[in-house]
Amino acid sequence: MRNGGRILVDQLRIHGVDTVYTVPGESFLPALDALYELRDEIRLVTARHEGGAANMAEAHAKLTGTPSVCFVNRGPGATHAANGVHTAFQDSTPLIVLIGQGPRGFLDRESFQEIDHRVFFSQLTKWAGQVEDPARIPELVGKAMHIALEGRPGPVALALPEDVLTAECETADARPYRITRPHPGADEMAELRAMLVASQRPAMIVGGGGWTTAASRDLLAFAEANRIPTAASFRCQDYIDNHSEVYFGYGGLGIRPKLAERIKDADLLLVVGARLGEATTSRYSLVEIPTPRQKLVHVHLGPEELGSVYQADLPINAGYGEFAAAARALAPVEGTWGGWADSARADYLDDLAPPEAPGDLNLAAVVRHVSEVLPAEAIITNGAGNFTVWAHRYYQFTSFRTQLGPTSGSMAYGIPAGVAAKVVHPDRPVIAFTGDGDAMMSFQEIATAVQHGLDPVILLVNNGMLATMRMHQERRFPGRVHGTDLVNPDFQALGASFGLHTELVERDADFPAAFDRALAAGRAALVELRIDPEQLTPGKTLAGTRRAALA
Repeated sequence: MRNGGRILVDQLRIHGVDTVYTVPGESFLPALDALYELRDEIRLVTARHEGGAANMAEAHAKLTGTPSVCFVNRGPGATHAANGVHTAFQDSTPLIVLIGQGPRGFLDRESFQEIDHRVFFSQLTKWAGQVEDPARIPELVGKAMHIALEGRPGPVALALPEDVLTAECETADARPYRITRPHPGADEMAELRAMLVASQRPAMIVGGGGWTTAASRDLLAFAEANRIPTAASFRCQDYIDNHSEVYFGYGGLGIRPKLAERIKDADLLLVVGARLGEATTSRYSLVEIPTPRQKLVHVHLGPEELGSVYQADLPINAGYGEFAAAARALAPVEGTWGGWADSARADYLDDLAPPEAPGDLNLAAVVRHVSEVLPAEAIITNGAGNFTVWAHRYYQFTSFRTQLGPTSGSMAYGIPAGVAAKVVHPDRPVIAFTGDGDAMMSFQEIATAVQHGLDPVILLVNNGMLATMRMHQERRFPGRVHGTDLVNPDFQALGASFGLHTELVERDADFPAAFDRALAAGRAALVELRIDPEQLTPGKTLAGTRRAALA
């Protein structure tokens, strides 16, 4: 005989869950008590806000490739967590959201904090369910694990009424989940090779969720053997070693114009994993809908994705590891596109040089220094804002799963993701890029890092405004600034109040030593980077953007 809380936690252990992110709630106290019993096997990380807990769990699942668990209370707790759930859906991340719910006998009366979480999360998850019988917990947790991982990965939500967790029963445990992956057919791979043979200007774009280190390694070997210029989709730059001669940049916000033109001009586009969403395709301008100008080979885990937006010449439903291994085994094509590949790489390398920037602190130079001094295994996280364009353009990723950024474009992600990265990899450097607007949506999670003895380094870009919105404002309504200026706290004092090592940098020459001290501090650190607000994006200024709009 076990109560529902213990049955639930036993299932998490069976399925390999080793960390639960939470803000405790009274509706799931029996589960918290069961986690106490298994505290040596399952780590409990208490966040300061459910949005932070969900983002931490999402980042954890990204890093491990296995389902991670966020446990939140009913009503307000669940709605707070929705931000991280939406990120998990758009980023194809296997996130399990467990939600405490009111007692079954109280439901449908608008009882305290009542929400029908199945309805609320129906558009944010692959599946949203509720346990009505404690004996079914093993079945439904197993279902949640399989749905989160099968096909295109994604989040699931499972509500657990309070009296279900309290009730005792006898029930058998489920087995650990076991996931199947489709393999590409021999005919499909032969057709792919024939399309490569006929191509003059091939290009490949990689991205999406459901990858592994082996898949990344095999696909790089295929690209290098055939000298196929390869780009990453939005915030998936760590899928391909940026130092490889075939890598030529990323599609996404702040895309380089020459890269965008090269994608347009390709005669064969091999897309592996990426959905070719709005950010990667520059608002669907690089690849036409529904029939692209380029010959399109689209490889995706989810069969429902193939043909849903783009009609590929060769759609392939396959796991990325399975496809990459099959592609690597193909006889290399003696292509005629050597000049095409060389010029793509040369354009990428040219853009690594920091442009001149207004003010005494050049953010491009800062990111180049970070890229040059950190080891390959360092993990870089970011939230959302114009500051991310510098982090994406000037940092070179070497190893798979060293970049954590929300393809959903969500703010408030970088700091919680940095905390989770340190939970998963405490011995690796973790750098969380954030902006002054972005940081104030999740700064409280620094307390989570301190409480759990974690030491990420936070690089906070402070320009006193919501720069992305200001940029759009100046483009469309030049000079009519409204609602985008920020009055910020003293970040140095705020960081010190959390117990952080703090540094303030306002000049280029001061950054290297300040960054070294932050890395060596032995505790969480904050490096505030005060930049001139004119430094809007790499190579563009506020004044220049306004002049262009008025011209």
